[in-house]
Formats: sequence, structure tokens, C-alpha cells
Amino acid sequence: MLRSWQAEMIKLAKRPAAWLLLVLALLLALLFTYLFPYASYAGGTEGPNSDRTLPMLLPDQLVGNSLGGLPVFLGAIVLILGVLTVGGEYGWGTWKTLLTQGPTRLAAYGGKLLTLAVAALVIVAALFATGAATSVVIASVESQPVAWPSLADLATGLGAGWLIATMWAALGALLAIALRGVALPIGLGLVWLLAVQNLLAVIAAPLLDWVAEAQKGLPGPNAGSLAAALGATGDTPGVAAVVGGGQSALVIAGYLVAFVAVGGLLLHRRDIV
Repeated sequence: MLRSWQAEMIKLAKRPAAWLLLVLALLLALLFTYLFPYASYAGGTEGPNSDRTLPMLLPDQLVGNSLGGLPVFLGAIVLILGVLTVGGEYGWGTWKTLLTQGPTRLAAYGGKLLTLAVAALVIVAALFATGAATSVVIASVESQPVAWPSLADLATGLGAGWLIATMWAALGALLAIALRGVALPIGLGLVWLLAVQNLLAVIAAPLLDWVAEAQKGLPGPNAGSLAAALGATGDTPGVAAVVGGGQSALVIAGYLVAFVAVGGLLLHRRDIV
């Protein structure tokens, strides 16, 4: 599995789509978390994010600001990465070539999962680094003191972000294996992340008590709850304290294990074509 992981890391590093997704994630985080709210503040305009006052854009809010996009929009980007990493083998017809080189199915699968875990960590770390740099610039322009979260808070935030991102990447890998491709898994994953779970939270849950209770066990609301527990603001789509931070972390970890296990079982037992 170690050799499979090394090979997958090289493949991912040389894949332009992976770098494009990273740039897109950083651009979305920069625009919607910092630049648009700051432009609204500086211009004195009213809008959806006008309540994001200047103190919420400063370095001491780094953890919450960095995690806010992962339950929905940035999570969708990581899910796409998971689909591409695993589903590309079906589209190119290279599973047979890969497996004839020596690794077993589970070893190859494990190498891909380790690669996705590393990629998820890189994305989350880049989000924190971009947020830190941007918040320092805003503080300097506005002559505000620069105060950082504690090391413990930063470590907790990085760990939580890595957990959420890895869960979405594992879901993408599972969808790619279950549907043996790229296009349909990406489409279904985006529909769930960007539409279904938001409709459940905004429309169905306020009307039906059983939906409100059921969504406490879904991955999206738990990701949003974990982000909210660590400081993400409620005006960010998908961020709401539906359950406590500890419970949400356990649920997300459970989904991660389930996605990995089901994906491995399907890959091991089914034909690869």
C-alpha cells in the first residue's frame, strides 16, 4: 500500500485538475469569507453579509472563517477531488493496468485514500494560510491589533477541517466506485451538497419535526455544526449548530469510516469494469 500511495501522490501532483480545484477553493474562500464582506464594510453598503463587521474579519477569527465553507461549497470541491482520484481509473480504463502491476485491490484503494487524506490536509492548511494572510492585511489597513487564536484552537480547527474534508473526499471515492465513473458521481454529489441538504435544512426541517430530527444524523448538518462550534458564523450556508461539537465530530468520523469501508467492500467484491 505504501508504494501505491507514493505512486498516487505523484499522479495527483502532476494532475492539473487537482491544482485547479485547490486554486478554486482558495479563491472562493478569499472572495466570500473576506473580500466581499470587507468591501461591504468599507463601502457602508447593506447586503447578505453586511452584518459581518470588521472584528469578524480579523486574525483572531481565523479558525471559524477557515472552516465556514467546508460543510457545503468547499466540501463540494473536495468531493470532486475524491471522485476524480478514484473514478478516473474507470473513465480511462486503467484499473486493470494498475492492478496487474502488483498491488491488490485493497492496497491500491488504500493508496488512493491516503493520497486523498494528504490532499485534504493540504487544502485545509492552505485555507488557513490564505485566511491568515488576508486577515493580517485587513487588520493593517484598518489599523487594528493583530491577535491570533491559541495554538490549541488552531490545532483543533485544523483537525476539524481535515476531518470534514476527508469525509467528503471519501464520499466522492465511494460514489465513484459505486457508479464506476466520474460524471454521474460528481453530479449526484453536487446535487446532494448544494441542493438537497440545504432544502432539507431550510424548508423541510422547520415544517416537519421528524425531518429536523433526522438531519441531526446527516453528514452535512453535522459538518456545519462542527464548524459552528469552532466559530464559523451562521450566515454561511450550511453552518448551523444543529448538534453539539463533540457529537458532530463523532458522527463525521463515523461517516468517514463507513464511506471507506463500503467503498472498499464494493471494490473488492465487484468487477472493476
